[in-house]
Amino acid sequence: MFELVQVGPQSYYIMSPAKIGIYKPNETDVYLIDSGNDKDAGRKVRKILDEKGWTLKAIINTHSNADHIGGNRYLQQQYGCPIYAKGIEADFTRHPVLEPSFLYGGYPLKELRHKFLLAEESDVLDISDEGFPQELEVISLPGHFFDMIGIRTPDGTAFLADCISSRETLEKYRIAFIYDVAAYLETLDRVEAMEAKIFVPAHTEACSDLKELIEFNRTQIYEIADRIVAICETPQVFESILKQLFDGYGLAMSFEQYVLVGSTVRSYLSWLKDTGKVWANIESNCILWEKL
Repeated sequence: MFELVQVGPQSYYIMSPAKIGIYKPNETDVYLIDSGNDKDAGRKVRKILDEKGWTLKAIINTHSNADHIGGNRYLQQQYGCPIYAKGIEADFTRHPVLEPSFLYGGYPLKELRHKFLLAEESDVLDISDEGFPQELEVISLPGHFFDMIGIRTPDGTAFLADCISSRETLEKYRIAFIYDVAAYLETLDRVEAMEAKIFVPAHTEACSDLKELIEFNRTQIYEIADRIVAICETPQVFESILKQLFDGYGLAMSFEQYVLVGSTVRSYLSWLKDTGKVWANIESNCILWEKL
């Protein structure tokens, strides 16, 4: 873990729970694409940069999930470097309590206020700022989170953040976190048609061809959607739908899984309602979801 891997003449990544990309425009300067999950990750990144004699010019956050921005504050304090993010992601990075608050739907429980969901605050500029390196192509990748982006470097390396899950992750956890199901499916289509010398997703292996894995991700989404619709053959409250999904997939409930999977299932229900697969009625002060 935390080995440096070169994938292009100017592009590298650091192997970590969420891959940390590196773009090296010259002999001494580097830009990070994400910063790892905590201060300790930041220290390990700095050790690598120091050993190479590289200077950190800036951090580009693909999105504001804690495992991608956790090293921001430490590295910014060490190097005084700017951090760039897009739109809502910049707001969440400035105010990271927004992530567990959004997931929970209120002030988060103590069990949700930890480094896996709540990073330290950092100063952030929008990617529209004039200091953003103009030779980098910003790839819009919404769906997993609000304004998630990828980065294509001049040597043809495409860093793809969390738009694709590994087969192993999907087989183990079954329901990967998604904020907007329709946007996620559109992003899968966009990435499937994309060309690059090598693709570097954050949570699965770097490779030159993602088509098979993209199709597996897409199939899993429709399988989950079909299962939700089947559960709604009779009117169901949300908690009943969530319990049946956990039971059916053999998942273990925890506070983290409750908010991550629960938020995702609500997004599925919104998408299924928008596309005419289910309907929601209010009866006896309960929202009931039912197959159309």
